[in-house]
Amino acid sequence: MAVIDVAGYIAELKDHAVDHGFHVHDERHLVETYSLRQAWEVDLHPDEACGGPLDLHLALEVDPRVLLAFEDVVVGLAEDDDPPDEFHFPLTFTWALPPLPSGPDLLQLTLDLAGIGGVELPLEVSGIDAFPSATDAPERRLTILARQQVSLAGVLGGEELLCDVFDRCLAVSHHLLARVDKWLGE
Repeated sequence: MAVIDVAGYIAELKDHAVDHGFHVHDERHLVETYSLRQAWEVDLHPDEACGGPLDLHLALEVDPRVLLAFEDVVVGLAEDDDPPDEFHFPLTFTWALPPLPSGPDLLQLTLDLAGIGGVELPLEVSGIDAFPSATDAPERRLTILARQQVSLAGVLGGEELLCDVFDRCLAVSHHLLARVDKWLGE
């Protein structure tokens, strides 16, 4: 039996996201047959943004070598000892918007979002300007990415529910939703 129930942790994470004002749309569990790496993906968005235009994608990558190494350490511990906080899984939040005819100034958006995410949720902002045809105005595609580390010791202790991260993700989502109509030219 595994020391950590990753599927159970994902279920708790989804429930916790709902408690923090998100609506969960879809979940995928992918397993690479050669290496047994796994990815858990969850599509969600703020409750009031059902139907778009903002998409938020959460992805947890499970490296079996990290999980097995953590289990070896836990099995070797005395009953009252806590495992070291040396084992982590990467967790990624990705926000995406449709093509924006009146896209934002990326530097200003990056500065605005840095104030919302803070050092606890560093955000990467990127934009791609695409020209549908040579005579059309450019449309900006915007992507915002936040990377976190999930502590396996925290998961084992039931402490890794990411309250502050979900609150900040919701604030980032609200910031984007408040401006997207202007960027869409509506």
